[in-house]
Amino acid sequence: MSASILVIAEYRDQSIRQVTYEAIQAAKQSTSEETQIHVALIGFELDQAAHNLAKCGAETLYVMDHEDLRDYNPESYAAAVMHIIKESGSEGVYLGHTAIGRDLSPIISSRLDAGQISDVTAIEKAGDEFVFTRPIYAGKASEHKVFRSTPWVVTIRPNNIPAAEVSESDAERVDLAYPKPDSLRTTIRNVVQKSTGTIDLAEANVVIAGGRGVKGTEGFKPLEELADVLGGAVGASRGACDAEYCDYAMQIGQTGKVVTPEVYIACGISGAIQHVAGMSQSKLIIAINKDPEAPIFKIADYGIVGDLFEIVPLLTEEFRAAIAAKA
Repeated sequence: MSASILVIAEYRDQSIRQVTYEAIQAAKQSTSEETQIHVALIGFELDQAAHNLAKCGAETLYVMDHEDLRDYNPESYAAAVMHIIKESGSEGVYLGHTAIGRDLSPIISSRLDAGQISDVTAIEKAGDEFVFTRPIYAGKASEHKVFRSTPWVVTIRPNNIPAAEVSESDAERVDLAYPKPDSLRTTIRNVVQKSTGTIDLAEANVVIAGGRGVKGTEGFKPLEELADVLGGAVGASRGACDAEYCDYAMQIGQTGKVVTPEVYIACGISGAIQHVAGMSQSKLIIAINKDPEAPIFKIADYGIVGDLFEIVPLLTEEFRAAIAAKA
């Protein structure tokens, strides 16, 4: 593989996202001992974030701090990343398979004329090669790929590869000036913050998701109560979002967020293949639906046929009592 690999840190809402550390670990898994691992931190007012990333296990931390990089803009970030790739001499690039990563990675691949493997869930060594595994057909099959040449770009699905351990030594910090493009076709006029709760949906260990079966905005309240008890986040199917029961920031699926929690509880979700594509890699799937023929039961580890408005409150009380008993 490459003699130098660059990991693009994901910095949002004044914090480094967990997938950054998972991508660093992925880089370590797909390199030899001689390979240098670099991390790129892009944004504005980054001193605290850079301090937090210092012991990430990389040799070098490239920091590009500029007001124009406060909010994600694909053109601005692409210019920043390309400059850091040039300075670091990296031939391999890792990003998280997040909304930003899915948008930015093909731009980088195109400019580098690089091969790309997206949504990687595992990396294994086979002889002198590294094999990248990714789910296909809504998680019904897996695809195994290798790179035959450089440069290359990889995106990592959150919550699948263990995060890199804290290093005893600090990465060398290198500050780079932002190569501001002469003109931008895209301008950020306003940023509206949407929240799925206190826990990031893509990084939550427990996800409670609602579909059209919740019947309305009020129908999400029992799900929110269960999520609060379990320390999880609330998501939704596209059907629920299209029906305006909730915001699209909560959408899980092929055109929404991809989640891989320890526990996924689907409430009133039929299980369309587009939704399954975003949650099929969850470690444990529990489905609650009135319809015993709902497709979601085919991928569920446990299924409950019944009214979610009766079952979810019962689960909430049982979990609350069990947690209190252990306290």
